[in-house]
Amino acid sequence: MATDRRASWLKGVLDLLVLASLTEGENYGYEIAKMLAGSGLGQIRGGTLYPVLNRLEEAGLVSAEFRVTERGPGRRYYRLTEQGRQTLAEQGRLWLAFDESVRTVLASGGLASGGLASEGLASGGLASEGLASGGLK
Repeated sequence: MATDRRASWLKGVLDLLVLASLTEGENYGYEIAKMLAGSGLGQIRGGTLYPVLNRLEEAGLVSAEFRVTERGPGRRYYRLTEQGRQTLAEQGRLWLAFDESVRTVLASGGLASGGLASEGLASGGLASEGLASGGLK
């Protein structure tokens, strides 16, 4: 399979990743995107991130507050709500179970045993791309 599917995978889990990024406290969109990129997930553009943040706010999973700054434009800060924490815990457990199932199937296909290591798809290759479960924290 020559097609790079990471964008599709990210789309399926981005809501969860945004919620997880807010567990340490409030933040604004650009910093959330930087944190996700720094985790190895690649650049998340505003046209992708802000609709997610708006959807999470409408669902009551995050709250937002606009703040004027002394320099530059104002920023909209996002904070995880109690409902967002509960959703993160529930959906996070489901994602980790899904991840474990995927790893089991891939391992049965020879992935973990190094059968695909030359293609950079062994678990170390996924980790270096930020797609292993540790990269999604």
